Amino acid sequence: MSLPLRITFEEKDYTYMVLTKGITKETNQIRISLAGEDFTLLRTPQNEWYAEELAVGDHPGLLMAIARNVALRYRL
Repeated sequence: MSLPLRITFEEKDYTYMVLTKGITKETNQIRISLAGEDFTLLRTPQNEWYAEELAVGDHPGLLMAIARNVALRYRL
């Protein structure tokens, strides 16, 4: 597992971990762990990221912010 990463979203701090190993520019799927739940982030052909599984109580904006953060961190 990787080290926990932090992000601030809507004035709240969140900690998440990237579970996918060996991320490259060709990576189209990234698994993360957020608040004890695993999420899969997928890349569209337009090079945008979205969460595969979303429930009503989840924060889609938070997951998109994490996806942007991971894409910037790994230069995707």
